[in-house]
Amino acid sequence: MQFYAFDAGYVEGLCAGDPRTQEHFAGYFTELIHLKLRSKLQSRQAIEDVRQETFARVLTTLRRENGLRQPERLGAFVSTVCNNVLFEHYRSTSRSESLDEEDRPELPATGASAHDVAVARQLGGKVREILEEMPTRDRAVLKAIFLDERDRDEVCREFGVDGEYLRVLLFRAKQNFKAEYLKRMGDPDGAKR
Repeated sequence: MQFYAFDAGYVEGLCAGDPRTQEHFAGYFTELIHLKLRSKLQSRQAIEDVRQETFARVLTTLRRENGLRQPERLGAFVSTVCNNVLFEHYRSTSRSESLDEEDRPELPATGASAHDVAVARQLGGKVREILEEMPTRDRAVLKAIFLDERDRDEVCREFGVDGEYLRVLLFRAKQNFKAEYLKRMGDPDGAKR
């Protein structure tokens, strides 16, 4: 393809409706726009829609008073208008695409169900109740290790114990918690013991 040098006479002929100039304009820029859009749009109809809208906007601007101040820049102007129309096309098609189209898989639901959320809240409330009624030291050990997930060495320093004795305190606190939990919630495995 050979590039064309535009001038004021060309733009005037185009605006005046000169058939040869209009034919050249349409052929020249149709080829350039098709080259530009072939890799960006998948359907011929979309390419043709963008091309027609680009031509309509360019001609409307050229026919205005002082529409294009630098006629030699007509090629760059058409390319810029085409880019703008292309971006508008992208936005309009992305807004109108539905997830219900046949060629798209249905997205799975994420997150917990309402029932799961309600059960978790209820369970969390029971756990907090049990913790509040436990002896202070048991509650503090369980909270530090399991809820706050603090470093065991740090917890040992806070309680003034070594790692071995912390394991004993933790074991007793867990046993006390488990006994109270099973008493309140019922022991599903109780019949098996």
